Amino acid sequence: VQLQASGGGSVQAGGALRLSCVASGRAFGRYFMAWFRQAAGTDREFVAGISWDGGSTYYGDSVKGRWTISREFTDDTVYLQMNSLEPEDTGVYYCAASQWGPAWTSNPTGNLMDYWGKGTLVTVSS
Repeated sequence: VQLQASGGGSVQAGGALRLSCVASGRAFGRYFMAWFRQAAGTDREFVAGISWDGGSTYYGDSVKGRWTISREFTDDTVYLQMNSLEPEDTGVYYCAASQWGPAWTSNPTGNLMDYWGKGTLVTVSS
């Protein structure tokens, strides 16, 4: 499956952005999907994930209550609605797919994910 992320940009603290990840190539509904981020000089970290049917969602502690992950099967897209953005949210955001379930629970850096898209940069200024 090929993944294409978009929606990054520059916002002030307290603002919002919505990231999109369009999947193509294989059955979208077979994959657990997730967003990861990587700030300069840090390891990649899990941000949010969603089950193959959209029935279960997962969030990293730093974004719980602020962000929402969702998926639309009509256009094979995963969204990440990011509200109340903070400067600490700055980084490159990547979407990824797993054939084997919520792989991020075993490896929060995403090393067990099967497919990756190119990143989209989010910059939050104070």
